[in-house]
Amino acid sequence: MAGSGLASRLYRGEAGLDIVGRRKLWFAVAGLLVLVSVLSFAVLKFSLGIEFAGGNSFQVPASVGTLEQTEVQVERALATTGSGAEVVTAQQVGSTSGEYYEVRTSQLSQEQATDVKNELAGAFGINADQISGNQVSEAWGDQVTSRALLGLIIFVAVVAVYLILRFEWRMAAAAIVSLFMNLILTAGIYSIVGFEVTPSTVIGFLTILGFALYDVVVVFDKVQENTRGITANNNQTYGEAANLALNQSLMRSLNTSVVALLPVGGLLFIGAGLLGAGTLKDLGLVLFVGMAVAFLTSILLATPLLVLLKNQEPRIQAHNKRVLARRGALARGEIAPKGAPRPAVEADAEAIDPEAAALAGTAPKVGARPTGKRSGGARGGRPSGGGGNRPGGAKRR
Repeated sequence: MAGSGLASRLYRGEAGLDIVGRRKLWFAVAGLLVLVSVLSFAVLKFSLGIEFAGGNSFQVPASVGTLEQTEVQVERALATTGSGAEVVTAQQVGSTSGEYYEVRTSQLSQEQATDVKNELAGAFGINADQISGNQVSEAWGDQVTSRALLGLIIFVAVVAVYLILRFEWRMAAAAIVSLFMNLILTAGIYSIVGFEVTPSTVIGFLTILGFALYDVVVVFDKVQENTRGITANNNQTYGEAANLALNQSLMRSLNTSVVALLPVGGLLFIGAGLLGAGTLKDLGLVLFVGMAVAFLTSILLATPLLVLLKNQEPRIQAHNKRVLARRGALARGEIAPKGAPRPAVEADAEAIDPEAAALAGTAPKVGARPTGKRSGGARGGRPSGGGGNRPGGAKRR
């Protein structure tokens, strides 16, 4: 039946999804997830790539065999150096010069890296010049981290100014808390699952902030539309109007998230998984996880937090009390609901014009004699002196 789908019912507020009303539940869940994430940061820490932890990488032509065989040979070569280094990651990478296997290890000295290259060349029967190696220090990763933090601070400051000018400071505060929650939860997933953190991951983190902000602004725009002039009537509390806005925006946010996740999922699962484009994995992974978390935080956290802040405003507090008081009076039958038929007696009484009623009290009825005084003994409206045209002294016969 047309107009009876979930999207239509959500927009009309008929689906009955009470998201704002259950905000204590969402806050409790968010607090628990933050606690788990922080504990994972402290206990499990992050799986840092060589750009942040420092290390070496070796690129071996893919023609030597499989990726697994290459990884095993690198481990054997590392064992011969006695450095205690180990393989961190191994992936197949494609370039214009052909495909090769990139194996990343923990930190090695220059002599140890040269020994590993010679061991691999002997094991695969190729020239050592065909194996390239790079060494990355921790200083480069520290520089990337500091610049990323500076970019994050600038982004948050610009977002706060924009939201304050576009909406108000409470909406700006709720949006920024939602953004940081998105970062913490995404980082927590990386820490728990053990995903490797690379410069592409940092770029992805900054990218998902923009997506999360878009979702929040879409919902807040609808909240502002629904709550404009809300204190002029006593039909809805601020929380109920915001919840209706969430219902009306839910399908739009869901559709936007799905459409955004499809190409990112293709980049991650097809590009990195099936085609072996390992350089796309780090960027695609953080985008996929971050966008999914951003949708949840924009719906379940940002708007309920906004309602919590708005309910502290005296004007909104007074409005909410009036709405609840009116509903209590309606439930007790003390007042009639707006638009309900009034009793006939009251309707008839109000239908009588007071001025007309006053005039009706002095108006004579049909056939009634005048109530005014008669002039000078005249009766029946005859002139005084009686007799009409008869002489004044004439007697009636």
